[in-house]
Amino acid sequence: MSTTLTPAAAAPADPALRARVHGAMTRRRRLALALPVLLLAYLAYVFVAFDVAGIASRARPENAATLLNDFWSHKTHVTRDNRSDTLQVAIEGENKGTYPDGQTPAWVHTGPTSDGPTADGTTAGGETVIDLPDGSRITYGRDISALIERPDFGTIRVARVGRDITLELPPGAALPDWISASARRVNVTGPGWRFSMTNARTETFRYAPGWELFFFTLESPFAGRSLPDLVALALWEPRLDPARPNLAGMADDFWNNRMWRHGDVVWALGETVLMAFLGTMGAGLIALPLAFLAASNFAPARLIRLALRRMFDFFRGVDGLIWTVILSRAFGPGPMTGALAILMTDTGTFGKTFSEALENIDTRQVEGVGATGANALQRARFGVMPQVAPVILSQLLYYLESNTRSATVIGALVGGGIGLLLTQAINTQKDWEEVCYYIVLIVGMVMAMDSLSGWLRRRFIKG
Repeated sequence: MSTTLTPAAAAPADPALRARVHGAMTRRRRLALALPVLLLAYLAYVFVAFDVAGIASRARPENAATLLNDFWSHKTHVTRDNRSDTLQVAIEGENKGTYPDGQTPAWVHTGPTSDGPTADGTTAGGETVIDLPDGSRITYGRDISALIERPDFGTIRVARVGRDITLELPPGAALPDWISASARRVNVTGPGWRFSMTNARTETFRYAPGWELFFFTLESPFAGRSLPDLVALALWEPRLDPARPNLAGMADDFWNNRMWRHGDVVWALGETVLMAFLGTMGAGLIALPLAFLAASNFAPARLIRLALRRMFDFFRGVDGLIWTVILSRAFGPGPMTGALAILMTDTGTFGKTFSEALENIDTRQVEGVGATGANALQRARFGVMPQVAPVILSQLLYYLESNTRSATVIGALVGGGIGLLLTQAINTQKDWEEVCYYIVLIVGMVMAMDSLSGWLRRRFIKG
């Protein structure tokens, strides 16, 4: 016979238990509400502390667009010195990229000059007409003025009057947003070009895609030739220089390119990889024997173990950039200082990870080797190292790959490697295509190190 309990017959709930459950649920609801409030409060603090509104108001998207455009293109400067009335046409405005007199690009037309070419290859006195990609035309007049003819707007006249720069727009035209004017400077921007006039100079920048003079500079006899012409010169055409084959001349002119400095760049990449390699492998060689003394199952004394653990904490607790500054003051700048900075930081990291790996080994394998009569060194060699070798190699390869990136920044501080060239290009504020070139090389170097470390892992760890 079965008995069914009715609600009246059920045991009453414990009031204390009910109160605890109710209190726990209340705390969880409050916590669920408090977390979003705390997050919003933190974001509000960040908004005020980091002056996000001020940053947004000072942002200049047009400058970012110009910078990105400079990454993949180059510009030719047509510069007139308003004081000496001399004209110079140069790629990126550099003396190394200056066109000789009479060999200017086809879109630059120079009129008759009064004095002929000057000693530095510039032209004095004449009128200059510059054709632009969108059909516009700029004319440098003899009276320190310039006429800018835009098909969709009309003719703009910019002139120097005394020490001021004046701007004349077509009749009835309002100042467009692509013109900025003041008493000291007038800037006009168009599709693929830019014009600027100050009291000192008048400049037109014409943009073109690609990295100009990347292979050969203007003084090279191979400059401006098409790929079929270069192939023909390399294989069967007569020598341009009787002292050397054309192929050797091409290689030499490319390697010693004065604008892109390919030889120096390759040397700098080698310095960067060498900094990372010496720092990483040197740290591994130092940390491995110290890790045995810092592991609880190998340390001869607890005091030694604690001292080494604190030393590892100190080395890895100080960032590599701080070590770079300290060591550069002690030993001077150079790639070796960068390698030592990496070594200091990684010694602490490797010491900690290696000692923890040693503490987690299987003691039965060590005891088996010891049962054969092996001494302590042999037990470490055949009983311990086979177990920790995959961990050690994996850590070394990972940090070698990571330090290759870090060596770029460290090299910028200590004056070595590709980081130094990158910093110099950024500081010039005009060689952004070189910045892009160095960034591409750095990314390629990191990818190559990643592929190499992956191959080594598969070869030595997985077998």
